Amino acid sequence: MKPEVLKFDFKQQLEKPDTLDLYIYSEVAPDGYDWWNDEVIQSETSANFFREKLLEYPNVKYINLYINSVGGSVIEGYGIYAQLKRHGAYKTVYVDGFANSIASIIAMVGDKIVMYQNSVMGIHNMMDWCFGNAFEHRQCAENLDSMMEGNRQIYLTRSNGKITLEELTELLDAETILTAQECMEYGFCDEIADKAADPEQMTQAMQRVNANMAQQIKYFRSLKQSLGEAITAFKATPGADPQPPEPAPKDPPAENKTLKFFSAFAGRKE
Repeated sequence: MKPEVLKFDFKQQLEKPDTLDLYIYSEVAPDGYDWWNDEVIQSETSANFFREKLLEYPNVKYINLYINSVGGSVIEGYGIYAQLKRHGAYKTVYVDGFANSIASIIAMVGDKIVMYQNSVMGIHNMMDWCFGNAFEHRQCAENLDSMMEGNRQIYLTRSNGKITLEELTELLDAETILTAQECMEYGFCDEIADKAADPEQMTQAMQRVNANMAQQIKYFRSLKQSLGEAITAFKATPGADPQPPEPAPKDPPAENKTLKFFSAFAGRKE
C-alpha cells in the first residue's frame, strides 16, 4: 500500500497577486519506487515537485510559508531551502505547530519567523540508514559529519550571534525540542504571536505521520518476508546451488630458503 502523502499547497492571493501562500503540512519525502509494479512513485512533497510549483510564481514579492511538519528527507529539505533562499521575495515563515528536524532548517529561510505560544521546533543531528561492511559504515558516518557542518552553519547564520557553536552542538546532540520562547532567545524566531497554534491541526499532522510510518514498516516487513520465501524456494530448487568444481592440484611451491632459515631460527616446526 502506498503511504499517504500530503501535497504542498501553493495559493496566490487574489486581492494581493504579489503575495504567495505556501503550506508544508506533511513529511518531506523524495520520490519512491514500487518494486512490485516496477514504477516510480512521484512524491508531491519533494524538492523537484516544489521547484516545478514555485516556477509558476516567478514575480511574487512576498511569500508566506506556513509549516506544520515533523521533518523528513534531508536531501529534499536542503533543496527546498536553497530554492526559497534564491527567490527574491520577502519570506515570512509561520510555525503552525511543529517545525521539527529538516522542517526547522526550511524555517530558517525566513526573513521573518513567527511562532505561536504552543508551537515548537525540534533540532537534532542527521540520521541515515547504512548497510555494508565496516568501511562503508565509517564512510556513512564521515558523510553525516560533513553534512552536519552545513547544517550547523544554517542555524548559526540565522541566529546572528545569539547562540554559540558549542551551545548549538549540545542542543543538537541532545535532540532538543525548543519552545517558542527558547527559539526567540536563540534567534530562531523573531516574533511570538499572541494566539496559540491550532491544537487540532497539530494532532492531525502527527496522526498522519504516524500512520505513514506504520504503513512503511508494514511494507518493509512484507518485503523482507517475500525475499526470505524467494531465497528458500531458490535453495530448494534442484541444481539451483551447484557445488564449485574441485580445484586442480597445484605443484608444490619452490623451497623458500629465507623462510626456512627464519623458521628454524625461531624454533618453529614446519
